[in-house]
Amino acid sequence: MDLNPALQTFIAECGELLEQMEQSLLQLENDSGNRDLLDAVFRAAHTIKGSAGVFGFDSIVSFTHQVETLLDRLRNGELALSENLSALLLRCGDHMAALIGPATSDAPAPAGLGENDAALSAELAVFIDGGTPPAQAAAAAPAEHGNGYWHLSLRFGPEVLRNGMDPLSFLRYLSTLGELVQITTLGERLPALAEMDPEACYLGFEIDLHSDADRASIDGVFDFVRDDCEIDIRPAVDAVTALPADEPVAEPGFNELPLGELLVAAGAVSQVAVDAALHQQQAARQQKTQDNRLIRVDADKLDELITLVGELVIAGSGIHARAQQSGLVEIMESAMTLARLVEEVRDSALGLRMVQIGPTFQRFQRVVRDVSREIGKDIELDITGADTELDKSVVERIGDPLMHLVRNAMDHGIETSAARRACGKPERARVKLNAYHDSGSIVIEVSDDGAGLNTEKIRAKAIARGLLSATATPSAQEIQQLIFEPGFSTADAVSNLSGRGVGMDVVRRNIETLRGTTEIDSTAGVGTTVRIRLPLTLAIIDGFLVGLGAARYVLPLDVVVECMELSGADQRAVSERGFLNIRGEALPVLRLRTAFDFDDTGSTAFDPGETGRRRENIVVVRFGALKAGLVVDELLGELQTVIKPLGKLFSFLQGISGSTILGSGDVALILDVPGLIKRAEAHKAHGLSVA
Repeated sequence: MDLNPALQTFIAECGELLEQMEQSLLQLENDSGNRDLLDAVFRAAHTIKGSAGVFGFDSIVSFTHQVETLLDRLRNGELALSENLSALLLRCGDHMAALIGPATSDAPAPAGLGENDAALSAELAVFIDGGTPPAQAAAAAPAEHGNGYWHLSLRFGPEVLRNGMDPLSFLRYLSTLGELVQITTLGERLPALAEMDPEACYLGFEIDLHSDADRASIDGVFDFVRDDCEIDIRPAVDAVTALPADEPVAEPGFNELPLGELLVAAGAVSQVAVDAALHQQQAARQQKTQDNRLIRVDADKLDELITLVGELVIAGSGIHARAQQSGLVEIMESAMTLARLVEEVRDSALGLRMVQIGPTFQRFQRVVRDVSREIGKDIELDITGADTELDKSVVERIGDPLMHLVRNAMDHGIETSAARRACGKPERARVKLNAYHDSGSIVIEVSDDGAGLNTEKIRAKAIARGLLSATATPSAQEIQQLIFEPGFSTADAVSNLSGRGVGMDVVRRNIETLRGTTEIDSTAGVGTTVRIRLPLTLAIIDGFLVGLGAARYVLPLDVVVECMELSGADQRAVSERGFLNIRGEALPVLRLRTAFDFDDTGSTAFDPGETGRRRENIVVVRFGALKAGLVVDELLGELQTVIKPLGKLFSFLQGISGSTILGSGDVALILDVPGLIKRAEAHKAHGLSVA
């Protein structure tokens, strides 16, 4: 049997459970009386222990059992959650994650893993039993073997079935330790039929066991349900000799008989009651099946699906082009139906990869907690827009840039408590993570209410490093953008968190690889906001096709505001001033033919009404708060665009962000709209013509 798929599921579920455990612990620090949060932490640890036991990962089971015991004392009110205890449990969660790797692979255990295990076990023991490590306590207690005969009183709790445990499986496993001489099934806890819950367990057993195993071994059979049942194990007299000589030893029979028949045979319930309970159970299962509609899908399979959908989009575009050329109405209608269905398939496939950014944001609760204590500042994290969705591949790659920004905000942006008091600010500082959709993009903001950027200090540092001329007069926004330069830092001293000038450069570089941009907005004494703007998906987009001579270019449809034809007067205004007056608004304009140094000897379109004047159109695009007009020859309409990245050979190209394949088989370049808008804004600011 291939256990690899099950093992991968175990690893994924453990990661999710440990994440839930950490988030609940962090929330408990601010809401220590919340029993639901404490129960959630306990359930996470309990589930990990049970799943690890199925695979025989004893190291995980042993350590997690200690954590579970401590959590049980918290739930019973025997301990109060303190800051030290919370920190210990968080470190235990980290250690449980570290144990999973070596246990589930052939990789060697990291150095110091065993020492950390022993140290944490000793700390846990202090809270569990006053300082006696579990291993020593077990060694001090002599094993109890009895006389070879044991009597077990077993009462399963109501949650056993809901937790995925089969009571009879424990009896089967118990039979591997010896001979089950007699089993008596009890129905004393069965409620009235009308009150019976088909998913609850009401079973109890009285068991006579003949075994040479000691009490600890027998007790260990029930490790996974210990918290959900009552167990009493005692040495017993010789059960076989106690029976009458002419009475045969009772056979367990639990492998052959269904549970309902066992209950009827024991006289606990009637057959009518069993039939009614089975009917109710079947109805409950059907309802649960309808409610539980989520399934796990391997990420590689989703990537393969998106790739195939991309090829389908390209093939569909080719069919549509051939249908247009044929001029046959029936074929054109079929091609349009196919295009509509392909678009629906594309949207559904892309929707499968859309995930909420909330879990990514929540990970920083722990970061802010630990770092604020390390640097001696009182900082809280505020999260908004957690339900904003974006492509899974983008989510996976945004974590590191956000980590740099959050840590930098805490170390550089936030002042000390004394400095904040002197400025009249609250002692508790705030770092905020926010996400929202805007113009077909997702915007992620990392803000702080700290001291803001010191533009004079940045300017002086830039001049000293030769990044800025001493006579230059850049705007405050341009000066602030210098912090993204490689090796740039204004820190007076290097700390464990920042100061080496490598973080912000990495942020911008990683964001640009995702076809995104970074902006910074800072006010002295008020705070700083770093704004990251990213595409919703990196795979397939709705595009708008334009022509420049024989060449074809694609604009993301989400950034297109409007299109219009340029009159002769407008063309002259663009050539002379570099901007147009559009309904009272000064719109910077960039002529792509000039920007790309396009060869005018190619095919062109002329207005027959005005000899010698090239027909030109303008596409108004918007990115964030900025707008610009792009002058092109032709407007060719919408199309589904499969984004193909440019190779390293073309990474230097300005104004181009990727490529796509048209239905005709030709290659069209995807325009870098943010770069082109900034270029047009720069021309407008310096009064340059773009003709």
